[in-house]
Amino acid sequence: MMKMTSAYANKLLRQLEDDKSFYTAKESDSCTYVAALGEEPIIPEYDYASVDKEISIINEKIQKIKHAINLSNVNSKIDVDGEVLSADVILIRMAQLNRRKDSLDYMRKMQVKQRQESRSYMSRTSSVPEYRYINFDLELVKKDFEKISQEIMKLQIALDKYNQTFEFEVDI
Repeated sequence: MMKMTSAYANKLLRQLEDDKSFYTAKESDSCTYVAALGEEPIIPEYDYASVDKEISIINEKIQKIKHAINLSNVNSKIDVDGEVLSADVILIRMAQLNRRKDSLDYMRKMQVKQRQESRSYMSRTSSVPEYRYINFDLELVKKDFEKISQEIMKLQIALDKYNQTFEFEVDI
């Protein structure tokens, strides 16, 4: 058993993925070779069984670490301005808020009135310009954008603190 924080576990996962990438690249580069007829082939060093075993060991470690992170995320109790949430709920909420923030960002950049460019042939021959108008309170959208940005920041700070300090056990 090994104790680690989520931050450490994620760094370890990146390292394990790098290690696995080394073995898969080695396998890809060495599992075949080319030789011309009558030429002495240069056969790369490659042992399928040992490479496969290394990849399997790495995959097992990755599975155990990710499972421990998931359990920690589900069972965590993180205070965010008096509201107690689990890390997995924080991650879900942040994803939802980020999608909403993107929509509000698009809307807050709109002009109240904008000349409409027409793409049809008939409207190009028309001399009457068309305008696109917003159908919402621009100031309210700007305020909601700021409010959501602040909430995301609070959630992220609470999650970062948790990820840096809370330790859980991993059986590797």
